[in-house]
Amino acid sequence: MRLKFFSHLILMVLLNLLVKPIAIFGIDAQVQNVVGAEEYGIYFSLLNFTYLFNIFLDFGITNFNIKYIAHYPHLAKQYIAKIIPLRLVLLVIYVFITLSLAAVFSYNQKQYEILLFLILNQFLISVILFFRSYFSGLLLLKLDIILSVLDKLFLILLMGYLLYFQTNIEITILTFVKVQTISLVITCLLALILIFIKVGLPKIKWNLSFNRLIIKKSYPYALLIIFMMIYSRTDAVMLERIMPIGSHETGIYAQAYRLLDAFFMFASLFSSLLFPIFANMLKKKMDVSPLLNSSSSVLFSGAFTLVIVCFFNADFLMNLFYKNDVLNSSLVFKYLIISFIPLCVTLIFGTLLTANGNLSFLIKLSLIGIFVNILFNWLLIPIYGAFGATMTSLITQFLIALVHVFFTFKTFNIKLNGQLFLKYAGFVVFLCFSGYFLHFSLNNYLQICFLILISITYLLASNLLQWKLILEILKRKI
Repeated sequence: MRLKFFSHLILMVLLNLLVKPIAIFGIDAQVQNVVGAEEYGIYFSLLNFTYLFNIFLDFGITNFNIKYIAHYPHLAKQYIAKIIPLRLVLLVIYVFITLSLAAVFSYNQKQYEILLFLILNQFLISVILFFRSYFSGLLLLKLDIILSVLDKLFLILLMGYLLYFQTNIEITILTFVKVQTISLVITCLLALILIFIKVGLPKIKWNLSFNRLIIKKSYPYALLIIFMMIYSRTDAVMLERIMPIGSHETGIYAQAYRLLDAFFMFASLFSSLLFPIFANMLKKKMDVSPLLNSSSSVLFSGAFTLVIVCFFNADFLMNLFYKNDVLNSSLVFKYLIISFIPLCVTLIFGTLLTANGNLSFLIKLSLIGIFVNILFNWLLIPIYGAFGATMTSLITQFLIALVHVFFTFKTFNIKLNGQLFLKYAGFVVFLCFSGYFLHFSLNNYLQICFLILISITYLLASNLLQWKLILEILKRKI
């Protein structure tokens, strides 16, 4: 079982490393280079807009499926038959809410056309996640992992052909969105065929009591996800709506945000590994402090290194991926990447609090995050544009992260480890000074190599015990 777990974990990481960076930088970034910051800014704002309420497309059903199919695999066909009608009702609710809010925002015809395709894409993504939950629950993990990147692989092949091999076709943002739709449709159909092969053809039926049970169990998680999505995704929407040249400013913000999003995507894999371990330890009333310290030490060391590398090489990295508005996006990225640190803090501590069932607190905290985010965006965006949205993101994420830490320490009666804190502080200070002096003495490639080498040396030297502890805990839990 241990070998099986690690083999699937390695497969998941490898596929994500091979496919998603190409999709993000080879396709998505290249599309922005072709269509320009303004047109891509429209797309980025609308994409974030469709994220705001996309929890209504799932409402926690995916997590419900994974749990119950794992417990009762022989009932998989019955679950599909009962859940599909509910998902269709949720789709109607999602479309109604999204289009109603779009009407309030007075989007033009072009924006509506893009928005409709993006709504369809969100639905297809939710369907693929729904199908994947069956493979995960039935422990068909390789199928689940492959399906997790399959739409990106099709996007790379189809959009890559148009971008790099077709010179007589005009690439617009709508072309990009439609290719996304085609990629998702193909993946969805393949997943559907595999579901029929593995589970069988279900007889669709509406079951009111079953649907009530799902909604009752899922709504706190759904509410939390909605609120978190709002305070983390409103920056781009408000930027495009408030500024006179909002689409262009949003395009600049999107260039900087793309790298942050890519890094956070891989950090999230860390959370998915920790959640079941935390839940298991809490159920057995075990002390979570050692694992919390160890996981924090490893993730934060990498996060600080990444932030320092990006901060002192922002111009170099933006020039590496983009052709337009590099100077403006470099300034935005230089400070936006700092928010990766509080995001990682929230990732670790939020995962523990979620596993502990502190949903009421997390929901209230998310509401505060929404208020702070909207308030500071309203104040700063009209003056500073994309940089104002960046400052708002930093303020919001650091506030949320600090409250997570204080509440976790209080809930689990964790004492501040002075030695560990001083070790972190010393590492960060040394890394900052190293980054500053290397910035003036070496070229960008050598700077990055030296900073990474410093971090790896630190990880190996001072976190050796933490690595051993994590591996030991994993061995006991698997």
